[in-house]
Amino acid sequence: MYVNRHYHIWSTVRWSKKPLLNSLFYSAAIIVLYEITGIPFSLPWQPISVIGIAVAFYLGFKNNSSYDRAWEARKIWGAIVNDSRSLAIGILSLPSSQIPFEWKKEFVFRHIAWVMALKHTMRKRKSWEHDSKIENLIFTPHFREEGMKGMNAELEKYLSSEEIQKLHTFNNIPIQILKAQSLKLKNLEEIGGITEYKHVWLQQLIARLVDNQGASERIKNFPFPRQYASTGLFINYIFCALIPFGLLDIFSQSEILHYWLTVPFSTIIIWIFFLVDRIGDYSENPFEAAYNDVPISSISRVIEIDLLEMLEEKDVPPPYPVENGFLM
Repeated sequence: MYVNRHYHIWSTVRWSKKPLLNSLFYSAAIIVLYEITGIPFSLPWQPISVIGIAVAFYLGFKNNSSYDRAWEARKIWGAIVNDSRSLAIGILSLPSSQIPFEWKKEFVFRHIAWVMALKHTMRKRKSWEHDSKIENLIFTPHFREEGMKGMNAELEKYLSSEEIQKLHTFNNIPIQILKAQSLKLKNLEEIGGITEYKHVWLQQLIARLVDNQGASERIKNFPFPRQYASTGLFINYIFCALIPFGLLDIFSQSEILHYWLTVPFSTIIIWIFFLVDRIGDYSENPFEAAYNDVPISSISRVIEIDLLEMLEEKDVPPPYPVENGFLM
């Protein structure tokens, strides 16, 4: 997630330089061909502008839908933060005379492990996502280093090696951790270490965490419908391919303007449409470890810090730094 006030214009140009250069070369090739042959292959601008209006509406729909996915993902992880704090407070407030501190600490540690496991699960690449490999994220070295170490490096801080080994026999590690938490509470309630009301309340918190995990998995595992994404790209190509011909019709008929102005104006218009399409495209999958995704690593670190401080631990990691304007 980019956290500076504005993107630098040159950063935007670098990010979208491929469609910018392609549109420049394409427009220039058409005008050079027109210059050499003199064939009047310009098209009237009016029907092209109608297509442009349709494309603009379609891109608006796509971008709104993509933004909704990203914003929902942020709300889900905001709820995870709140429920994690509530769960830790509820556990630590249990009577010390009946429940030893080590049991509470183990429970809170296991919850931190769940957060870390869920984070790494959400970072696993899907076939429809961009190729955002952790090792290629050179602008965020702290995040890259941690991401390349993998899930086990973080689980080892909070779980025993036997428990980690057992978890890796399952397909869904985070849900197995929540199951273990629920069973721990049930065992505690059976031996009279917790009241029925407190037990129900804590189990409801775990149920909410299960819901939040399921909501994250829904966004992660169900892509933005490919028919919408693909159709939007196709009609954008068709419209942008026609732009130089329409502008040539305008500029070639003007006594003041010259038809070579078709090149810069076509380049700018085509670049803008592809830039808007690219913004929506990179907002569809908010967990793929790209620079503009939901910063679940930083959110996980916030949870980790808060819960360790509640336990009054001395070895508390620092928050993720903002690196080159990005927070991951």
